[in-house]
Amino acid sequence: MMGFVWFWLVAVMIVGYVVLDGFDLGVGVLHLFLARTEAERKATLASIGPVWDGNEVWLLAGGGTLYFAFPLLYASAFSGFYLPLMIVLWLLILRGVSVELRNHIDVGVWRALLDGVFGLASTLLTIFFGAALANVLRGVPLNADGYFFLPLWTNWQPGIAPGILDWYTVIGGLVALVALTLHGALWLTIKTSGDLERRARNVVSPLWLILVALTVVSLFATIAVRPASLDNYFNYPFTFVVPAGVVASLAAIWLWNRKGQPLKAFLASCAYLFFMLAGACWGLYPVLLPATTGVANDITLARAISGPHTLAVGLAWWLCGMILAVGYVVFVYSRFKGKADAAAGGH
Repeated sequence: MMGFVWFWLVAVMIVGYVVLDGFDLGVGVLHLFLARTEAERKATLASIGPVWDGNEVWLLAGGGTLYFAFPLLYASAFSGFYLPLMIVLWLLILRGVSVELRNHIDVGVWRALLDGVFGLASTLLTIFFGAALANVLRGVPLNADGYFFLPLWTNWQPGIAPGILDWYTVIGGLVALVALTLHGALWLTIKTSGDLERRARNVVSPLWLILVALTVVSLFATIAVRPASLDNYFNYPFTFVVPAGVVASLAAIWLWNRKGQPLKAFLASCAYLFFMLAGACWGLYPVLLPATTGVANDITLARAISGPHTLAVGLAWWLCGMILAVGYVVFVYSRFKGKADAAAGGH
């Protein structure tokens, strides 16, 4: 029972990070394309200014929860994914540094360079996060001791000895890139005004069409690469509500955006991300990290979980921490009202 609880607690942390930090990653992707003047670029950054760094705390919290509840998975994943994790760490650093330094350097060429770093780092992060999830769904070449090594790429084919990048993980990266860019565009329609808001709303429809196509492609690709991902759905047919939620949330994004109700469209985008990630987790359960070398080497819930006393004590502290974290998020977002007005030069 505790294993089931902690599996979904970790999943909740991951979903919380993707939903909250996802929109400011999307804003970063759009930063260089939608904003045409310095005032609009400042307005774009102001739309995420008070929350972007706080959103990243959920990534740290998720990693800490993973380490506490499933130490074997943490040790195995962080050793095998060492190269992409270092790349992600540097991208997070570059993204944060570019945002902070931009407010302190009033030189045009430096601002342009920092804008480019911010946009590029945001784009690559979305792709790497999507590819990372696809790696987990596809499986990795685990040894009997729980360790593995992945080169950046091999022959671009999923198999017993794949690379971090192959055709399947590239699809995962593209789904994440488009989904989070759409998420960011919907956020900009809420938090900006004037021409910037209009341009943000104009990119929603083409991004939505691409996302629908990629979602369908990713579904069939996942079934082809890991047929066992459907087992839980057929064993518990009521859980088909999850893919139904994906379809419904996509329809809601299109409907509410067309009706000019950006908040509802943004919340529908949050629901899409939730159902996609929940569906991926349910397709894996109770496996935490599949092995391409055979099911005997899979890192499963029972194999990776900490002791019962540790989990019971940790659950009490986790609840206290979550009450504080959720309270902080609610407070910050409740105070962060209004729009970032490029014409007025501020928020």
